[in-house]
Amino acid sequence: MLERLGVRTVSDLLFLFPRDYQDLTDFRPMTQLEEDKWLSVCGRVEEVDFRVSPQTGRSVVGVLVMGEPGYVRAVWFNQLFMRDKFCRGQRVVLTGRPKLRGMVWEMHHPKVIWLEPDEQPPPGRILPIYPLTEGLQQHQLRRLVERALDDYAGYLEEAFPSDFLQSHRLWPIQRAIRQVHFPDDQASLQQARRRFIYQELFQLQLALALRRQGQTQRQAPVLQATALIDARIRRLFPFELTEGQNQVIRQIAEDLAKPTPMNRLLQGDVGSGKTAAAVYAMLLAVAHGYQAVLMAPTEILARQHAQTLEGLLSASRVRRALLVGGLPETERTELLRRIADGQIDIIVGTQAVIQKDVQFAKLGLVVIDEQHRFGVRQRAWLKRAGLDPHYLVMTATPIPRTLTMVFFGDLDVSVLRDSPPGRQKVHTYLADESRRAAWWAFFRKKLDEGRQGYVVAPLVEGSEAEETANAVALYEALSEGELRGYRLGLLHGRLPTDEKDRVMDRFRRRELQVLVCTSVIEVGVDVPNATLMTIEGGERFGLAQLHQLRGRISRGGTPGFCCVFANPTTEESRQRLEAFQNTTDGFALAELDFKLRGPGEMFGVRQHGLPPFLIADLLRDAEILEEARQDAQTLVASDPGLARPEHARLRQLTLRRYGHALELGDVG
Repeated sequence: MLERLGVRTVSDLLFLFPRDYQDLTDFRPMTQLEEDKWLSVCGRVEEVDFRVSPQTGRSVVGVLVMGEPGYVRAVWFNQLFMRDKFCRGQRVVLTGRPKLRGMVWEMHHPKVIWLEPDEQPPPGRILPIYPLTEGLQQHQLRRLVERALDDYAGYLEEAFPSDFLQSHRLWPIQRAIRQVHFPDDQASLQQARRRFIYQELFQLQLALALRRQGQTQRQAPVLQATALIDARIRRLFPFELTEGQNQVIRQIAEDLAKPTPMNRLLQGDVGSGKTAAAVYAMLLAVAHGYQAVLMAPTEILARQHAQTLEGLLSASRVRRALLVGGLPETERTELLRRIADGQIDIIVGTQAVIQKDVQFAKLGLVVIDEQHRFGVRQRAWLKRAGLDPHYLVMTATPIPRTLTMVFFGDLDVSVLRDSPPGRQKVHTYLADESRRAAWWAFFRKKLDEGRQGYVVAPLVEGSEAEETANAVALYEALSEGELRGYRLGLLHGRLPTDEKDRVMDRFRRRELQVLVCTSVIEVGVDVPNATLMTIEGGERFGLAQLHQLRGRISRGGTPGFCCVFANPTTEESRQRLEAFQNTTDGFALAELDFKLRGPGEMFGVRQHGLPPFLIADLLRDAEILEEARQDAQTLVASDPGLARPEHARLRQLTLRRYGHALELGDVG
């Protein structure tokens, strides 16, 4: 049972931190309750009831608990599973804030301890609440942890030097480990938790600082943007670069002029013009005789980039090629030969560019678009594909600062906020079924005026086949219904590559008026005349996805119109959709999404190859993360590679936890 919790050793048990605590320091008889005071009571279950509120539609589970004398009613809303946790005659301890409802005391969503028949309540203590698995009880796990603390806590080694502990107001590990499990009071609990939260975040930031230090020890080609090269590159752009683009290009050019690899993250909101900055960087590499790679997560986006480059470089001598999966064998073999011989200057592709048989003659720059879709290991592989090329990451999904410090802490960050002149705003509407007829009438009116549009099928997490089926069904229904007589196309991820290309090409050339699709068009599709979007099942999409989808209809000089049909069933979903309707600032939406859904839901921690946190929470502990980041950078600057004896234990723990994920084996 312990192994199901990830506990295999005594060390695992000691660092199985409680997920919550039940404060029994104010334990009272039921005749001495006070409103809104955090307190605990003990009693026997007399009655369990369940009903649905006719006013709100919420389910309500009520448990009547009798004391000696008096009683309290415990109430849970929309938590039907709580009904099965109680039975008549059970002895329980409730902890919460009682409120007097008429003549009855109620506790809403109290914490509960289920007592064994002969077990006495432990008043006056703060009890840990651990994650459990089937068959394992809280009191059993508490006893195991207490035994482990008594017998083995004394063997734990301190990671920090004593002067570091003192200057950073951190408790020593021997004191903190006992108090984090069985605290004497709330103040001790907070100090103990802070010690371990800080250590966990500090070790991650230390690993990122070490990785960054290791990168600065490598050699990269010096790619200087002389006045002549700068002028030649700028002549290729048929538009004036914005001040934001010029600032980002200056930062990139400064990096490329150094003999150490550039490691820069370029964040830009939808339609802010990141691609132009990337093209400048690639042309700068080519001007010095080096190759550049532009890697995208999907074939649609890779082909979009290839077409953009064709448009910009059609009159230049820059040799370019598209490398994606599914190329005929003879064509692929010939293309790989030309890349290896240095006959191709810019290679655009998907993950096909990091296959083992792809060899570069002189790789000077790697650009990865929508980088959060690639893991740390994939990034590292691409860096090894050449002799220490420079490295530029782009994302149109604005990333909250806290997540940037964690997932991209080894990179410098550039932010591109302004949009090119002439871009029009997108009007966004939330609608239910009662507004469907009016919306489709407006949609048809705009099509008749010469505009084009997208209709996005509902998202189905983890089931591309089901999502495709939804798109096909939606296409058929619209063809026979609201959009009968209009020219519709169908696009989803399971179409053959040549069919995707054919559909997109027909849409760009306006042979198709409407593209019915899955979220495959979320990133990169650029058709300026497409200014209409209908999103079905909006409650299934995250804020970042909705914002990316909306970005497809802000590419030209005509206002866009986006209607989201949704049926939000939770408060979080409702807030997300209302924010999407009211805000077009991707950075503001990203911060809100982070607060609503947390980092795991937003970003998929596992895909980055980083171990999960044991106690830290990126949303709650943002201030400690900032402090830990500054301290880690200061320490690595003063002791490169953590070579001093007093840092040996800290270095050992950091490499053990993050060395594999961040490839730190060669540091120091």
